Amino acid sequence: MKIIMLGAPGAGKGTHAKGIVEKYKIPTISTGDIFRQNIKDGTELGKKAKSYMDAGDLVPDELVCDLVVDRLEKDDCKNGYILDGFPRTIPQAEALTAALKEKGTAIDYAIDIEMTDEAIVERMAGRRVCAKCGATFHTVNIPPKQEGVCDNCGGELELRDDDKPETVKKRLSVYHEQTAPLIEYYKNQGILHEIDGSLGLEGTGAAISKVLDA
Repeated sequence: MKIIMLGAPGAGKGTHAKGIVEKYKIPTISTGDIFRQNIKDGTELGKKAKSYMDAGDLVPDELVCDLVVDRLEKDDCKNGYILDGFPRTIPQAEALTAALKEKGTAIDYAIDIEMTDEAIVERMAGRRVCAKCGATFHTVNIPPKQEGVCDNCGGELELRDDDKPETVKKRLSVYHEQTAPLIEYYKNQGILHEIDGSLGLEGTGAAISKVLDA
């Protein structure tokens, strides 16, 4: 069960990825984690990535893809995995498809959580994060017991700059330009499954499970 999660920032990819991890016992693979681990371990791929990062340059798609594929060959990925944050562009998707093909494997599901920009802006504006422990709440969907106070540690709940409407709109603009074309790419591969993200946490989660259980 090899899965890529698609959808705009704020559509709920991370939340639903956690649900898949818990239900199907497969790991989430994050490119950020891969970079950090390879650099920490001093691997050849890690050294190459670090040389670009130290120079303030983007790590080339081919090298990112090599790092990801190397990670996917570890034992914990034998039963599948969820890719988080990769691919983000068509060139990255093409590189991943080619690299996996060389290994005799392929992505099984591209899950696209669909929501309108307006609904995402509204959803993100209601998100509150604890300044102390990082717990996340929502003024409507997951309200704290006491307004503005974290249920877990009593810390103050804040609206992060990332979640403010003007910032979210900028992030959505970048998403539509760079990442949304992946929807058509995976549709053409016959593995795209479009899920209505407005069904709420349980409804959207149930719709994803229906696809994966089939």
